[in-house]
Amino acid sequence: MTQSKPLTLTERRKPRSSNTTWQYLIVATGDLLVFGVVALLVHLTQGRSAGIAAPDFWTHILQRSDHLLIVVAWLVWFMAVKQICVNRKPFWAELQQLVVALLAFAFIDLALIGIMRGQAASLGWATTWLGLLVLMPLARSLSRRLLVAMQLWQRPTLIIGNGENALATLAALRSEPGMGFDVKFFMVPPPEDSTGSVLLAQPQPALAPVCEGIRTEPWSDQPDQLKRLRNMHVVIALEANQRKTREALLRRLTQNRIMDVHVVPAMRGVPLHGLEASQFFSQEVLLIQLHTNLSNKAYQWFKRAFDFVVSIVLLTLLFPLFVYLYFKITQDGGPLFYGHTRVGRNGVPFQCMKFRTMVVNSAEVLAELLARDPAARAEWEKDFKLKNDPRVNRFGNFLRRSSIDELPQLWNVLRGDMSLVGPRPVVQAELERYQDDVAYYLMSRPGMTGLWQVSGRNDVDYGTRVYFDAWYVKNWSLWTDLVILFKTVGVVLKRAGAY
Repeated sequence: MTQSKPLTLTERRKPRSSNTTWQYLIVATGDLLVFGVVALLVHLTQGRSAGIAAPDFWTHILQRSDHLLIVVAWLVWFMAVKQICVNRKPFWAELQQLVVALLAFAFIDLALIGIMRGQAASLGWATTWLGLLVLMPLARSLSRRLLVAMQLWQRPTLIIGNGENALATLAALRSEPGMGFDVKFFMVPPPEDSTGSVLLAQPQPALAPVCEGIRTEPWSDQPDQLKRLRNMHVVIALEANQRKTREALLRRLTQNRIMDVHVVPAMRGVPLHGLEASQFFSQEVLLIQLHTNLSNKAYQWFKRAFDFVVSIVLLTLLFPLFVYLYFKITQDGGPLFYGHTRVGRNGVPFQCMKFRTMVVNSAEVLAELLARDPAARAEWEKDFKLKNDPRVNRFGNFLRRSSIDELPQLWNVLRGDMSLVGPRPVVQAELERYQDDVAYYLMSRPGMTGLWQVSGRNDVDYGTRVYFDAWYVKNWSLWTDLVILFKTVGVVLKRAGAY
């Protein structure tokens, strides 16, 4: 894959206002086409059952004034209020916003049907909104791809910062290429003198490039340089102790009419999902109220109800597979299931169930291997796993790589020992690895799948696993669980990181 040549600050770009016009036009056209396709499908379906000829479609549409109002309101909401081409969001956040909006508009449409036509909900109403739930995200994705192909979506982006927060910001923006923030530069922030005053006019020497394909430039307070920043998206990602520098930069950017700016506060470790911000009149103080949803009894009950219902459905559907595996696995005279003691919610131990994938004398095989192989012993002490585990039999290897061996954990979910989604279940000895984050692990039931499993699985180091588990507990929502379950399907099919 070839690396694009880094831009220079003097390179001229298309005016952003022109790009934004095309962005709105293409996205709005895609939305309108979806509404039209769904309306045509509903009309043809209803027409056949009621004997309505297809040529009456436009007359039929004009008579549906409630639907026309919905279409207009939809375009106004997303184009003018939400400004989807300006206020860009990560993929899953944007999809959540889209789904919630479609559900809200569906109920508004239901109310309009009753008020304007005096009718109850019909099959046509259900078909319309189910069709939109399927086709609208697809249309948005295609619109985004078209804009990218036309070079109308990408924004050259500059990150002001040279510390941990700036690097984390780069990683975040690169993980969401659909947002279109194409990072081209790091800009070293200006220094402060001994009194704490920010020396905006004093340039700093450029640092060596910290990432491939990205230039590192010193801050420049020259008017011509600042003017050229108007064609770029600016992200200020300074450290917590650089408050005065951030204030000075914001003033300078505002003075030069550079308004396309994001600020990334250094808040690593703070639960971010669902936080509420309050501001005080005449004070530059932002009061942030944090929410850790899994500490809320109502959310705990809701998550448990979701787990209970889904586990019953899956156990019923998978029963024939369980019967086949019983005869396959027990051919060597060993048991069907293997239970291993893991630490559950609030530190309560439980037997985590799996289909047996190892030879009958697995304990002796492991002890012998660790005694004679220092490399294997070091790998075991590091991750409590062996990539080439001699205890695993041939059929067990297939079960592991396909993740079928973990299906009996649905019984743990039904019992309440585990959840469908949660932290990776660990043994007692592993809790020491969690250090200060162990409290987050103990707040939640361990999961059959989780953020670790869909983010690299066994290919990531243990410290990253702990980070993923803590992040999940701090930022849990039902939408997070749905996203992880959806991504788990792809991970299982690809057999990524499974051994």
